[in-house]
Amino acid sequence: MKGIILAGGSGSRLYPITKLYSKQLAIIYDKPLIYYPLSIMMLAGIREILIISNEETIPLYKKLFGTGSHLGLSVSYTVQKAPNGIAESFILGEDFIGKDRVSLILGDNIFYGKMNFFYSAVENEEPGATIFAYQVKDPQRYGIVEFDSATGKPAAIVEKPKHPKSNYAVPGLYVYDNRVVEIAKGLKPSARGELEITDVNKAYLDMGELRVEKIGRGLAWLDTGTPEALLQASNFFGVIEDRQGLKVACIEEIAYNKGFISLKEFKELAGTIPDSLYKDYLLRVAEE
Repeated sequence: MKGIILAGGSGSRLYPITKLYSKQLAIIYDKPLIYYPLSIMMLAGIREILIISNEETIPLYKKLFGTGSHLGLSVSYTVQKAPNGIAESFILGEDFIGKDRVSLILGDNIFYGKMNFFYSAVENEEPGATIFAYQVKDPQRYGIVEFDSATGKPAAIVEKPKHPKSNYAVPGLYVYDNRVVEIAKGLKPSARGELEITDVNKAYLDMGELRVEKIGRGLAWLDTGTPEALLQASNFFGVIEDRQGLKVACIEEIAYNKGFISLKEFKELAGTIPDSLYKDYLLRVAEE
């Protein structure tokens, strides 16, 4: 299983922050936003990661993660020249994906809580695709899954419906078999000039090979599209970390706990970090 993080887009709603850098580098409490989707991939055991972004931002991601070897990962990078749609990720990542299955996460999506539904989808090697459905109060803002009332199976996927027949939104987290590359190549741009991920999902639905896992209570899917949402996410994780004394999306700790790196390598990695509360935390983890 390969993993792709799409960390591009114009981020216009966050201007002037995004005049300087990609919104996926905005700070959520004590770390860049992109740490959160990366941590989801790592917790699922995915170690080969492709980060897709614009030409200006790729050097900053390389400065953050390098080759990923210090985390027991293999991280590579590809430029998306324009925001041509989420589905273009599979075309840009064709060589990276090779003959493998692939999971895609949007770089501005944050999940917190039990992610067993995702881990199971990653481990499931059956043909097809798996997407997820999360209840929201404002379904008009999202791609929505409509379900057959008799069978409970997905019946349709509608992008930002004016009159939604469901309140189950599709978060930016997906798992596909290798056919997704050819499916993406066969798409035509939508009215807004993008290759839509909704059309990829519809293709699998038409083949009868789209699995939709409903996400129940106990998991938070956080929006980071506005300055207010960034502040709320920062406050959310600040409270959690302060109360528990444990960090969320600490990629060095995850690499160690998952066995990607040894205790010796973990201690050496902590030693390279400048004196900070973050370093103090890693050193405490190393001694526990």
